[in-house]
Amino acid sequence: MHTVLLLVCLAVAVLAGTALSERLRLPAPMVLIVIGALGSFLPFVPTITLSPDVVLYGLLPPLLYSAALQTSIVDIRANITSVASLSVALIVVTTVAVGATVHALAPDIPWSVALALGAVVAPPDAVSASAVARRIGLPREIVTVLEGESLLNDATALVALRAAVAAIAGSVAAGEIALEFLIAAGGGIVVGLVLATLVIRVRPLIRDPLVDMGISLVVPFAAYLAAEALEASGVIAVVVAGLLIGHKAPVVQTTGSRITERITWATTAFLLEHAVFLLIGLQAASIIMGSEDGMSPLGVLGICAAVLAAVIVTRLVWLCLTHALRYLRTPPAERPPWSSALVIGWAGMRGVVTIAAVFVIPQDVPHHDVLVLAALTVVLGTLYIQGLTLPLLTRLLRVKAADPAAEALARATLLQKAGEAGLAELADCEDQDPHGVCELIRERVDERSFAAWERLSTTPGQETPSEAYARIRRRMIGAERARVLAIRRKGKFPSHVVQEVLTTLDYEESMLEPETEAREPIVATGSGQGGYCDDLAAFASRTPPEGASCKRCDEEGIHPVALRMCLECGEVGCCDSSPRRHATAHFHHTGHPVMQSAEPGETWRWCYVHRLAA
Repeated sequence: MHTVLLLVCLAVAVLAGTALSERLRLPAPMVLIVIGALGSFLPFVPTITLSPDVVLYGLLPPLLYSAALQTSIVDIRANITSVASLSVALIVVTTVAVGATVHALAPDIPWSVALALGAVVAPPDAVSASAVARRIGLPREIVTVLEGESLLNDATALVALRAAVAAIAGSVAAGEIALEFLIAAGGGIVVGLVLATLVIRVRPLIRDPLVDMGISLVVPFAAYLAAEALEASGVIAVVVAGLLIGHKAPVVQTTGSRITERITWATTAFLLEHAVFLLIGLQAASIIMGSEDGMSPLGVLGICAAVLAAVIVTRLVWLCLTHALRYLRTPPAERPPWSSALVIGWAGMRGVVTIAAVFVIPQDVPHHDVLVLAALTVVLGTLYIQGLTLPLLTRLLRVKAADPAAEALARATLLQKAGEAGLAELADCEDQDPHGVCELIRERVDERSFAAWERLSTTPGQETPSEAYARIRRRMIGAERARVLAIRRKGKFPSHVVQEVLTTLDYEESMLEPETEAREPIVATGSGQGGYCDDLAAFASRTPPEGASCKRCDEEGIHPVALRMCLECGEVGCCDSSPRRHATAHFHHTGHPVMQSAEPGETWRWCYVHRLAA
């Protein structure tokens, strides 16, 4: 009863803290840590100790697996050099740097113990990096590197910690450490591959989303436990399994299973991620009160500050050095900006793994409580100093956030290509359509593509056809749902039939455009997201004539949604979301291949021949 009540209180505190952070416009992790720290000093709040087993076996596997499912193997492969440098080499360098700092300030702390602390504070946290990166909207390249690093660096740090703890108990050679790391990494990869292969082969046979979701919940714990039982890296096993299973999900899972899995893991990750920061805060009182073990307060403060500084400086220096090497080896036109290295270097927030791992260090080592306090200082220091100043740094360095216009253009182009493939397949089904549904399907595919293009800039304040459709259909569904609920109250229909109808309405409503108070205009200047062709190369963007309008729409008294301009003859026509689609009609009549958006500030172009945007 006591445990259940405690869990409920933690969940309520997490939800309340998250709601408070939104009102204060602050990152939720920072607010939850403060709430937890304040609560740890209250007499009626029980002392909660984060044991290593709870974190390493209970929290870490589902958090890593949830993140791995959403991480792109393609993106990691494109940034593999940076990810490997940060998740392996930098962890080793940080471990040595922190160990040397601690041993220099407190010579009575053995090298093995100092290196153990170095391994504890070395790995940045996946949850911390993702939470801050998502909030400030870092560019995709930087987010990919941070997430890839944080998925894999825990394995390196835990292997280093295991070796340091073994050295505390006795002697261990450098060769043995290297061999242990290879066995741990190789074993983790093998376990992850085997489990992922098994799940990928079994999933096509499963049609029930609930059974499929049950398997998904078991996978991270099975991977972690199996790897640890073989003395391999459970972290690597979970990450490898999650990456491969997530990559194959669109092929081997049913649509219902993917929807169920996405929602379930999103909810699970939300609760666990935020609970982690609350639990970190709840450790504050016990760690601070237990840090007096004979060392002077000034000495304790000095060690904590020095460890925090070593962690931050080592990462920045490493990023600058590795970036300088890449800069010298890369042609001038392809050299990455220094701002990326500085942002990645400053985004090294630590988290729950550091708090959990520090308790792996034996309690009988010299100044154990000071080491625990140093670990807490690193977590709080990096989260608050780096986490709160990272948005300011990105502004000072003029790091551009993810471009919504480029993403909208890429999304529209991708949906256009997907729709063309679907329509080509539909053409083969014409002779199998005794009910005449092919034309209806063709209209719905067109509507989906039009909605994607309408995300780009149109007349400010003007409701697009897709938005009007979503608004009206949402009202209809509301009325339909109310009617079904009224019928349900009379009890004349089987309850499971009523629930099936309500579920159908929910799915249909979920497919509508999201309801927003005001649509922010997206001005797309073109980024070549869709590709490039000879026709696009032949026609450069140009400024539309002032007061441009679709003459045919004007003649017919029709209001267009958006305007497009032919780059060969300059004629302006309305887009395909407009009732008459005059721009496309102009292409079919003249064969002029390239048109450009004639909306204010937009320069993106579309090739009708090759179906590409630039």
